[in-house]
Amino acid sequence: MSPTGRAGPAARPRRPHRTGTAALAVTTTLGLALGLAEAPARAAGPGDRPRGGRENVVLRWSQAQLEATTRTHLGPPMVARALAVTHTCMYDAWAAYDRRAAGTRFGTRLRRPRAERTARNKDQAISYAAYTAAVDLWPTERPRFDALMAALGYPVSPAGRAGEIGVRACEAVLRSRHDDGANQLGDLQPGAYSDYTGYRPVNDPLMVGRPMDKRTLRDPGRWQALALMDDAGVPRTQEYMGPHMGYVQPFALRSWDQFKIPAPARYGSRAYTRQARDIMRTTAHLTDRQKVISEYWADEGPGFVSPPGTWANIARFVSLRDRNGVDDDVKMFFAMTNAVFDSSIAVWGYKRHHDSVRPISAIRYLYGGKRIPSWPEHGRRHQKVIDGGTWWPYQPPFFVTPAFAEYPSGHSAFGAAGGQVLKMFTGSDRYGDSVTVRAGSSRVEPGRSPRRNVTLRWPTFSSAIEENGVSREYGGIHFKDAVEYGTSMGRKIGVQAYNEARLLFAGFARPAADETGS
Repeated sequence: MSPTGRAGPAARPRRPHRTGTAALAVTTTLGLALGLAEAPARAAGPGDRPRGGRENVVLRWSQAQLEATTRTHLGPPMVARALAVTHTCMYDAWAAYDRRAAGTRFGTRLRRPRAERTARNKDQAISYAAYTAAVDLWPTERPRFDALMAALGYPVSPAGRAGEIGVRACEAVLRSRHDDGANQLGDLQPGAYSDYTGYRPVNDPLMVGRPMDKRTLRDPGRWQALALMDDAGVPRTQEYMGPHMGYVQPFALRSWDQFKIPAPARYGSRAYTRQARDIMRTTAHLTDRQKVISEYWADEGPGFVSPPGTWANIARFVSLRDRNGVDDDVKMFFAMTNAVFDSSIAVWGYKRHHDSVRPISAIRYLYGGKRIPSWPEHGRRHQKVIDGGTWWPYQPPFFVTPAFAEYPSGHSAFGAAGGQVLKMFTGSDRYGDSVTVRAGSSRVEPGRSPRRNVTLRWPTFSSAIEENGVSREYGGIHFKDAVEYGTSMGRKIGVQAYNEARLLFAGFARPAADETGS
């Protein structure tokens, strides 16, 4: 099955071969995160506040990647890929210095002699691999990556055998990934990550600031772009983000549709009307706590690490909680980021295939001209009633709804895949983080919501996965089915990705390991 579905060509174009904001203010019971000198311009998110402890090179480079993400404009599937590629480079470099592990490209053929398998050589190989990947994936951030190399005591050009091994391992990964279908380098269509499949929306844009003109929604079951003001106050119309990302070569998945999920509700069915009514009613009765949950887990928009980055932050918390060493962190981040990456491919394949409508369009279409309840504004004594044609999800005005189709929920799949790996890697569902969100720190209702401090706690990864998913319903940007099926699919992807990673940890080289070692 092609992810193109009804909205584009039936086959993937051949690729040329390559060789070569007011942020949420938070405090926590578990302390402040240790980061680089320049803090990212974003709200603290899940996992940002681990217990104090020394950060190893894996955590330092993970933090650098997340800070680069806050300063660039990659979409969620691109962020998932970038994190996975970087941690795969780091893993492959480390594997050369482990007595058992196999790398993804060279297998065991880069294995260094026992005398070279020192902590110092591991750190050096990992850092050069991470640097090589980072400047390739976030090229505008190179000065900051150069600065981190200097802080770690390394010149940007490798001066020793371990550095050369790190570069070599990473360059093999990058050669493969430059031809993986993501169009990172603009080979298939000019512009990094630009679509090469010819996707075109069937509906005209929705003018968010006006009552809906129902004539713009030619097909009420299909995605509709939004015309709105961005965070700089500039008018813009959304373009579908990454309609080709279901074509990307995965880590462990056999295909984007390996794990089957039902089709979303069709327009004209009772289920279609019911899902719109349910979201309308959910957002109309939001409590302060539910509003906080909606905003806290969003991690989208300018200055945020993106939903895939959320789970890298959570892995960072786990590392410092458990006082992991480099060996554990290389493996944990490698498995987790690749699980999230695979989930992004599956989600974006289904999103493109179904091209499904978002709640804002469906609700405005069904209820335009009718009086309906909207989410309660702080300080109002009575429920707010509006024309359904002007309904608005509980989102900031510059980020009303993401620029891609609704079904299934990427948030839910990312969380389920990442959380599942963390459960399997640690051997426990125990998580144990918490955060207090300060009164008045909302981006949607700044200065007014929440009315008082709200503390969120996640005793288990399962509770974090569940809250992450339902936050999209509270925010009014996903229907319940999108959350439930995204979660169920993400869990399966997490299990599969972790089992694939475990084989590599045990020294079983992948059949695709096709590079020549020495």
